[in-house]
Amino acid sequence: MHYRSREVEQVPSVYDCDVLVIGGGIVGLSTAYAITRAAPGTRVTVLEKEQGPARHQTGRNSGVIHSGIYYRPGSLKARYAVRGAAEMVKFCAEYGIAHAVTGKLIVATDKAELPRLHGLVQRGRENGIPVRELGPAQIAEYEPQVRGLAAIHVGTTGICDFVAVARQLAESSGAEIRYGAAVVRVDQRPGLGAAVRTADGAVVRARVLVNCAGLHCDEIARLAGDDPGMRIVPFRGEYYTLARPELVHGLVYPVPDPAFPFLGVHLTRGIDGHVHIGPNAVPALAREGYGWGAVRPRELGATLAWPGSWRIARRHWRYGAGELRRSLSKPAFTDAVRRLLPAVTPDDLVPAPAGVRAQAVLRDGTLVDDFLIREGPRTVHVLNAPSPAATASLPIGREVARRALATLAAA
Repeated sequence: MHYRSREVEQVPSVYDCDVLVIGGGIVGLSTAYAITRAAPGTRVTVLEKEQGPARHQTGRNSGVIHSGIYYRPGSLKARYAVRGAAEMVKFCAEYGIAHAVTGKLIVATDKAELPRLHGLVQRGRENGIPVRELGPAQIAEYEPQVRGLAAIHVGTTGICDFVAVARQLAESSGAEIRYGAAVVRVDQRPGLGAAVRTADGAVVRARVLVNCAGLHCDEIARLAGDDPGMRIVPFRGEYYTLARPELVHGLVYPVPDPAFPFLGVHLTRGIDGHVHIGPNAVPALAREGYGWGAVRPRELGATLAWPGSWRIARRHWRYGAGELRRSLSKPAFTDAVRRLLPAVTPDDLVPAPAGVRAQAVLRDGTLVDDFLIREGPRTVHVLNAPSPAATASLPIGREVARRALATLAAA
């Protein structure tokens, strides 16, 4: 989706910027980039609490450019991932950012998974994604060490350096990027935009506020006086690096469980040449809880106080128990990997940095399975943007920019 460039009117001097974006991950920076491309002259400021961009979800994933095969036809995830994958490859090529279109295998290792695998073939075709069905011998042509009953090959999947993409978006946006600027207060008044105070006492006044705060997006929405209608429940994804990377040539995924937005433990040869294995999905004890020792009582208490958290636990406790076991037991994690890669041993798995998924959960315990963008008076909130948001970041940024500019025009 593209929109016509237009010049914006000069804002009164009382405002420090036209649009203030909170969050310097790939979605926030893509939004800033899209605003300045669509409306030259718009003054954009980005506030990021860390000392650099992409320190959380953007910089702690497996670096996969997703094809869009998993997502419900017509959903934002499906449309933006398919479009975003092609755009991300083009963006990386234009700016000399490391990337490759590798394709990937989705492998069924059990007869019960075969109907779901065939369902993915149909979904891929509905989403306009080329898919090739494979038998066991054909799997071995791609991945000699991988075992399965059947598989599909998805040719448009790739890998890239999303942190480098985020840096380039920041540089090319022309926005003012303020690092080390944690937001502590938002004063939003009807007809007057928003005044945001940061931890160092600075105040930034803007006509329109855009919330791309990821793991903290629901908190920022409440600070702005808008009810997000959901809560972020953080799930930690733990990774290992494969000590024998020659065992895996490319990208290998299991058939996902349709009841969950998680894709399961997969094998990814990254742009750095290392093979990353993971992630699992266990509840994190803090919004940035990258290990079991990272506990923030206030954040944990807020998660436990949200009714949706308990409803998830009651509904999916068996699945959660398996994920918890794989988190606490390396042999159990190894067994999960062996379903795809029988040759792997516990000694082959070297611990690697974990990530945390910002998963939006509704009051009734529903795991929000699509991107979620909501608007308030002079605000736009991105409230659910986990994977494949990095892949889809350029289309997401344009959509958020479109809404922010429409709000700005009406202000």
